[in-house]
Amino acid sequence: MFHVIYLCKPCLIGLFEILQQAKMNLWLLIAEKGKRPLLGLVLTLLFCQHQAEAGQLPVDLRSAGSFAILAGTAVTSTGGGTINGDVGVWTGSSFIEGVPPVIVNGKVYLALPIAKQAQADLTTAYNDAAGRTTGVVILADEQLGSKTLAPGLYTTTSGWLQITGGNLTLDAGGDPNAVWIFKMATTLTVGNGYGVILAGRAQARNVFWQVGSSATLGTTSRLKGNILAMTAISVQTGATLDGRALARNAAVTLDSNTLVLPPRKFTDQPWRILLMNKE
Repeated sequence: MFHVIYLCKPCLIGLFEILQQAKMNLWLLIAEKGKRPLLGLVLTLLFCQHQAEAGQLPVDLRSAGSFAILAGTAVTSTGGGTINGDVGVWTGSSFIEGVPPVIVNGKVYLALPIAKQAQADLTTAYNDAAGRTTGVVILADEQLGSKTLAPGLYTTTSGWLQITGGNLTLDAGGDPNAVWIFKMATTLTVGNGYGVILAGRAQARNVFWQVGSSATLGTTSRLKGNILAMTAISVQTGATLDGRALARNAAVTLDSNTLVLPPRKFTDQPWRILLMNKE
């Protein structure tokens, strides 16, 4: 079935995100007429049969996905470091930048409607992750250090997880869309100097840590993925996070850290784009 739709460029980008989340196979043919790409984009879509994918679907963060840090009460930095992404606080309004001030390569939303909506979307995403049970793997213990794990949904009977005594390797086996979800009723702890290694084309944007209370990233630790914490997130001296620190009810605290928002791009999706410029 064919559809011909006339879209401006921002609408086209939004449509791409919707189609990607729907996991549709499609061909995109875009005709760019003359020298005015913002006017008269012609989009022809050929929808093919939807293909079910094995494994977990990513947790949809919605508007919370634009934030590198989202807190309920405050974001507090001792000083230094870089945040590559937006910062938001709701219902609180405090952002202490520290000395020297942490560098924010993004926008800051304190007690503003956009932060309120992001917190609402975070709650939805948190409940999604916490409520998943299909295909769950119950780990023998709470220690993730020195393990290599395939994509999947993981939890423990003890209700908490830690990465200490060695790094955790997440191996996608060549699939850049592979998803990991770690569920814990209480805490996540990453020991000093340890962290997560991504292998086999694994992507930080597809790793989710659903934390029932608080998460602690130890000194110079290196975590990959999105932390969805019920309470607080503490990122200690020199720790790095390739992902998002999203805390529902309390603060996110920093100390000379680097936080990098994973790109929201369409990697190896089953569609192709052809641009044709016509005089």
